[in-house]
Amino acid sequence: MTDLAKLPVTVITGFLGSGKTTLIRELMKNPGGRRLAVVVNEFGDVGVDGEILKGCAIPDCPEENIVELANGCICCTVADDFIPTIEALMALDPRPDHILIETSGLALPKPLLKAFDWPDIRSRITVDGVIALADAEAVAAGRFAPDVARVDAQRQADDSIDHETPLSEVFEDQISCADIVLLTKPDLAGPEGVARAKEIIAAEAPRPLPVVEVAEGVVDPRVILGLEAAAEDDIDARPSHHDGAPEHDHDDFESIVVEIPELDDPAQLVAAIEHLATTRNILRVKGYAAVRGKPMRLLVQAVGARVRHQFDRPWKPGEARAGRLVVIAEHDDIVPDAIRAALGAVATEPAE
Repeated sequence: MTDLAKLPVTVITGFLGSGKTTLIRELMKNPGGRRLAVVVNEFGDVGVDGEILKGCAIPDCPEENIVELANGCICCTVADDFIPTIEALMALDPRPDHILIETSGLALPKPLLKAFDWPDIRSRITVDGVIALADAEAVAAGRFAPDVARVDAQRQADDSIDHETPLSEVFEDQISCADIVLLTKPDLAGPEGVARAKEIIAAEAPRPLPVVEVAEGVVDPRVILGLEAAAEDDIDARPSHHDGAPEHDHDDFESIVVEIPELDDPAQLVAAIEHLATTRNILRVKGYAAVRGKPMRLLVQAVGARVRHQFDRPWKPGEARAGRLVVIAEHDDIVPDAIRAALGAVATEPAE
């Protein structure tokens, strides 16, 4: 049993577009009697997940309990960002019963676990569990990069490489660090795809892991909260490709923020994102947009050429009806001017 005086923290990790934000939104609606706090760690200077979740704030998880860290991964900014954030959440009155940390889709979970060993917080918090989300369809297809043919061609052409892409290493590290895996979007994978995904996960996991199918983020909180794993105490049992490395970085990936004007039709934006995914190898697009004549904000999430959108909340009085998208790709595939032009961006200052 973990020390009951310690505040439990659940780390929610997963590949880009695996459904982490959707899961947290559902947990906020059904927290199992817990008062939650949420830390969102976005990749890139400006995130959107925190804004999306604040639009879902409820009494058991009010807006002040939702914090976004959007300038670098948590494990790289422990002293400056992570520790003060955790301390601020623990100082809330009433204090949260449980903290959820949504990592960036590009984050390696093991370095984050090491952050919980800091003396300032180790005696007061515990990692209740690491939850890894995996997109069933993408895992079944072995699609850990947006252009599988391109990756396969590289592997066949060069026997000297280790046949690992940055995305596959992220996926494997997330599975290796997990206490439970949530297999998302099982309807898109079908029974055979789900079975194949489970086989791949079992092969990657260093120990037997429970794998639970989850659609639209709906899961009984008793399944994933209250695991009492104390993951900070068994870090060595969670292997990583980067064990022994002095530090890690995310130089393989880059993100830009694109401001877009009001749309006449969401189909315009969907078509533009699909085109970018196929011509520029864009991995991930997430954000929101305004549709002319519609009082609701349009939430947009894309993994490769698979685009989903829905109206999530009314625009607030006085809020600028403008869209903002975060676009993520591997470094060589980010061409800011071309991406902004394809998405019909409004004129902005160049991103630094």
